[in-house]
Amino acid sequence: MALSTASLKQKLENELKAQGFVLDGEFAMAGKMAEAIANAVVDEITQNAQVPVTGGSSSGTYKVS
Repeated sequence: MALSTASLKQKLENELKAQGFVLDGEFAMAGKMAEAIANAVVDEITQNAQVPVTGGSSSGTYKVS
């Protein structure tokens, strides 16, 4: 499964709306906050996450891309 900032942003926005945040309107900033969080999470995972494979001929630690 590929990481997607757009998909994560949409999920964040849906959760924020469910909690009562306002995402629409001239002064609404929750949508921008959701986008910033999504970008940061995807960047962190793609830059630093590693997956350990503990058995087989492919055993080792691999970077998430």
